[in-house]
Amino acid sequence: MATTTIIPLHIGKGRMVAKALGLTTDYVKNPDKTDDGEWVTSYECDPLIVDEEFLFSKRQYTSITGRDQGERDVIGYHLRISFKPGETDAATANRIGYDLALKLTHGNHAFVCCTHVDKHHIHSHIVINSTSLDCTRKFRNFKGSAFVVRRIADYLCVENGLSIIENPKPSRGSYANWQGGVEPPSNREKLEQLIDSVLPACKDFDGFIAAMIAAGCEIKRGKHLSIKIPGAERFARCKSLGADYIEEAILERILGKRIVTPKPIIREPVIIENKPNLLIDIEAKMQEGKGAGYERWARLFNLKEMSRTLIFLKDLGIGSYDELVEKTDAVCDEYNGRLDKIKAAENRMKEIAELQKHIGTYGKTREIYQQYRASGKDAGFYETHRADITLHEAAKKYFDDHGYGKNKNLPSMQSLKQEYATLAAERKKLYAGWNELKENKKSLLTAKSNAGHILGITPDEPKQNAIRERQRHYSHDR
Repeated sequence: MATTTIIPLHIGKGRMVAKALGLTTDYVKNPDKTDDGEWVTSYECDPLIVDEEFLFSKRQYTSITGRDQGERDVIGYHLRISFKPGETDAATANRIGYDLALKLTHGNHAFVCCTHVDKHHIHSHIVINSTSLDCTRKFRNFKGSAFVVRRIADYLCVENGLSIIENPKPSRGSYANWQGGVEPPSNREKLEQLIDSVLPACKDFDGFIAAMIAAGCEIKRGKHLSIKIPGAERFARCKSLGADYIEEAILERILGKRIVTPKPIIREPVIIENKPNLLIDIEAKMQEGKGAGYERWARLFNLKEMSRTLIFLKDLGIGSYDELVEKTDAVCDEYNGRLDKIKAAENRMKEIAELQKHIGTYGKTREIYQQYRASGKDAGFYETHRADITLHEAAKKYFDDHGYGKNKNLPSMQSLKQEYATLAAERKKLYAGWNELKENKKSLLTAKSNAGHILGITPDEPKQNAIRERQRHYSHDR
């Protein structure tokens, strides 16, 4: 099932069009969210310079029509479609997002579609250029467009074998709100709850910092105290949580000078996982100019992470460094092997889709092209049927470039559909448990690094030991 949102993008006060476009497109194309750009697709624009292309079209529109609405101008439309966790994969989500924008705009507006895979629910962001491809019109965000977007999304979900939300409740929130449930707490609310829960047992500010680290949080001490809870994407400044959570207020709460009634916890609690974080290279940090306070915090942090690493390894039943290396290598091999298979399947699916398109075009334009040849390639006939003739010749060139001809027959559309369906099923199977495998690989690599630090093993030492062992056996055999 999928929820949808369409939001008009305005310039905003004090900003230029270029900056406003850049902020939005940079966010949706974020490589950390799209697997290094793997899930970024576009229509009639280059994703690398999409903001510049949109800006150029708007200048052309102003030049052609003479219209300029200034700050009230809609520079684009941000369309988002979010999918039920675990129900689809990134490739399908990206294809549905692309098709949704194409159907909504009838192919008259350029857009970029970026699928984010950094959350537990996969979702696609589409930024649509409000200016048409010919730079003479603007997209009309008509009354009820949100309803139309949802209807198109439902159709695409059904077409791709996904469920849809029955009788959805319009909302700007999550799946829970669409289905009449309670929205889970935000990361900031979770941080507030965690601070409220650890403060009563703290005797001083250092004790508070230690308690937050023990709960799995990361701390940044600068001009303002910033904390990142487990599972959060970024740090949150404590001052942004309100007056009761700034450093001075926290200290007053510890000393009993400020009484704060904790907010009732009516939503899901913060889940603290035992996944380890990388140890800090304290010596390197000290050489960078860090002070004694940072050194004390870093030593405490490393002690906590060493404990978490040992607990993590114990839970996996790993009792030696060699076992850890073997397990890590096995998971990395599985991850890389599955990734290669996924890419191979998707590349072949792209090839099949392209071939199907050209076969269809060739069949539709064949009769016109035969008439064109029968006319002796008459110039008048060509001008009348320029589009069909051009498409036919492009399809024929594609076949020639890919070796289809006398020695290699074109496959049937039915066989291509069957192969595509087989590959899609294989890809879906490969994506099952993909996020868990990815997280497992990351945790094992972190644990391996930490264990090597604890045991004083350099990254290349196991490999060197293996080489020396083989050399020793070889010399004995001789």
